[in-house]
Amino acid sequence: MADSAELNERDARAERVTQAYAGNRLLLALSDEARAALKTGLSLTALARGQVLFDVGEDVRNTYLPCRPTMVALLVVTAEGREVEAATVGWEGALGGIVSGGLKPAYGRAVVQVPGPAFVVPTARLDEMRQRFPGMGDLFTRYADAMIAQMMQSVACNALHTIEQRCCRWLLSAHDRSGEDVVRLTQEALADMMGVQRTTVTAAAKVLQADGIIQTRRGRVEILDRRKLERRACECYGQVEAHFERLLPEIKD
Repeated sequence: MADSAELNERDARAERVTQAYAGNRLLLALSDEARAALKTGLSLTALARGQVLFDVGEDVRNTYLPCRPTMVALLVVTAEGREVEAATVGWEGALGGIVSGGLKPAYGRAVVQVPGPAFVVPTARLDEMRQRFPGMGDLFTRYADAMIAQMMQSVACNALHTIEQRCCRWLLSAHDRSGEDVVRLTQEALADMMGVQRTTVTAAAKVLQADGIIQTRRGRVEILDRRKLERRACECYGQVEAHFERLLPEIKD
């Protein structure tokens, strides 16, 4: 039997692993064996606001796993160069070559909206590990399904709901991912992702601020009343969150 010193050291090692990978919920949800094997190809980097991780048509060579408070937007780019958000990824997930094998041309553009740390792994290495560890493959496949649901709901939301409702939905998602009451994002960036004019977002933000729900300052939005924000949002936020929890209960808080 292991003595108390050995048990204490084992517990300490487990705690260090938890702390190292708790920044990204997918990594934390992996088995110890799979995580140890993936570690050899994994590195931690700092992502800057506005950094393009991959662009339309590029071969996706790296997979990014953001850590709090980092958020990356997946954007559809029109022929005129306009950008519209299709999905946002934070500490709950990953982007870039999540499930596909072989050639991985990017359909959209991945842009860092909230800067911060992220784990990076060569996509080829992730492919290898998913083949080797079926549990890892299943985890990333279920996450891809959750991403598709987010994109589908985003299409419906953009077509059917008001700018104010859409702003509330986005702020709720950003609040979840940042882990802080302050979301470090400009109104211009939010307008670009929603595909509307900045003045339109400014008008919606003023209404929410007047009602004591948020407080806006240069380059940041502070959430003052989360419950009111939830009531003002459309049903899209709740539906996506519920579906995510059904698919991936092990990576929820």
